[in-house]
Formats: sequence, structure tokens, C-alpha cells
Amino acid sequence: MWKVVYIAQTKENAQEIQELLTNNGFLIQMNVAGAKKGGQGGAYEISVPYSEAEDAYEVLCENRFRA
Repeated sequence: MWKVVYIAQTKENAQEIQELLTNNGFLIQMNVAGAKKGGQGGAYEISVPYSEAEDAYEVLCENRFRA
């Protein structure tokens, strides 16, 4: 089971979060949420395994990212 730990507004921000979390050893899933037909626009949901969500959120907070 996966839990969303961050919703990024841009692809660049989502990639930055993805890099931060993977460099800290987390498995990541990234999904586009609310995209219009054709996959353009929308926000990016960053998810981690449910058992790692609290630790991932701590890493985000330590690096000044707030959900």
C-alpha cells in the first residue's frame, strides 16, 4: 500500500522531491493528478510505501518541503 507524502505543482519540483527521497533510500511512485486529456498540466503526487511515509515526511520537512 502506498501513501502520498507530497503534491508538487510542477514537474521540476516533483523531480526535485523524487531525487531527494530516492537519495535517502525511499521507493517512490509519481503520478500525475488532475491532468487534462493528453496528460498536460495537473499536479504530481509523490507516494512512498505506507510503512515509510512518516520517515519520508521527516526528510521532506528537514529539507524545507511542506505538504
